[in-house]
Amino acid sequence: MQIDLAGRTALVTGSTQGIGLAIAIGLARAGAVVAVNGRSPEKVAAAAETVRAESGATAVIEAPADVTTDEGTAALLATVPHLDVLINNLGIFEARPALEIDDDEWRRFLEVNVLTAVRLTRSYLPGMIERGWGRVQNIASDSAVAIPAEMIHYGTGKTALLAVSRGFAKEAAGTGVTVNSVIAGPTHTGGVEEFVRQLVGDDLPWEEAQREFMIKHRPASLLQRLIEPEEIANLVTYLASPLASATTGAAVRVDGGYVDSILP
Repeated sequence: MQIDLAGRTALVTGSTQGIGLAIAIGLARAGAVVAVNGRSPEKVAAAAETVRAESGATAVIEAPADVTTDEGTAALLATVPHLDVLINNLGIFEARPALEIDDDEWRRFLEVNVLTAVRLTRSYLPGMIERGWGRVQNIASDSAVAIPAEMIHYGTGKTALLAVSRGFAKEAAGTGVTVNSVIAGPTHTGGVEEFVRQLVGDDLPWEEAQREFMIKHRPASLLQRLIEPEEIANLVTYLASPLASATTGAAVRVDGGYVDSILP
């Protein structure tokens, strides 16, 4: 099986680190021209250089913009006016007791984790439909299905992304454009390391801290370890390719078997 995205332009939001950066590298290795996005021009430039070094690609677009704002979205659209592949990866998370999450925090999480994906899909999908080919993917989470008690605002937003993906897939029905969500499981990123430390403390060595986190807070995982970002990127790259032409409106899991369900 050979994935070929030559001639395609892809955007990965929030791609200066973690899962987003791994996805950008994966798409570039498959031949796509990848736009790297983040708020900081310096971090975007550094991430773009990492993508070039890891993938061998030279045509990497630096697209710094705060896509949580109308102004930032307009700047992004000016830099990357046409897309074949849109990966809505940007997201925030934080552990907080449910009764301590106020309205402003709910609004912030829904704005960043849901409405940015809606806004960018609304911006790029019409062009994909007009050209008769395109891929939109929303990076969701196992928390969309198994809402974690310690961050229900995050889980609720990811649940909404599943509905957003299904709805836009219906809008693109019969056009050659697919829209899917990817349910990522507990993944080894810098942010997750901080989250793990919040829950199990700073005293344990990382490998022990990871094991304790999985046993106490994610015991349903069949993988019994954190997923590496590259493992998420592998599925995203496949779904972005012509090989996944019959997969649309789906919530595709790469969760290490965490969600105890046959269907999402």
